[in-house]
Amino acid sequence: MSRGNRKGDSKRYYDWIYHAYIDRLSALELCKDTTLYDAAAFHCQQCIEKALKGYLLYKSRHLLDGHNLTWLCKQAAMMDSSFVQWLDESAVLNRYYIETRYPADIPMEIDGGTMESLMTMSGDMLDFICDQTGFDFRSYHKKSRRSERKTEE
Repeated sequence: MSRGNRKGDSKRYYDWIYHAYIDRLSALELCKDTTLYDAAAFHCQQCIEKALKGYLLYKSRHLLDGHNLTWLCKQAAMMDSSFVQWLDESAVLNRYYIETRYPADIPMEIDGGTMESLMTMSGDMLDFICDQTGFDFRSYHKKSRRSERKTEE
């Protein structure tokens, strides 16, 4: 699936990985309060969704649509078979896209051990994708839209 020329979505793969890193940092902060584990788990899912989309954009120059991490991971594996190692993690993280944000008859319980596992999975996957793309959060400086507009004028 491809979004085509949808306005607003960056075609710069490093922007996607940058935002994945921001989700990772958000999850780390949210983990400090156990009542925010649902939100932290959602940010772990978002981290990998954005990182995978960034990787796929890096390799194919096409922005893929969708939120299913396993599908995105399989797309990445078609470009680099080393992504197969992340299929199980992507399936686990998939569960935290919807269930963490909406009320359910049987609520999802996230304890400290589960949260630690989600943080490890998403951190390891993000590190792997950063290695594959050469992305370094510390040296990346995202341009503001205002400065981009000034250079275009």
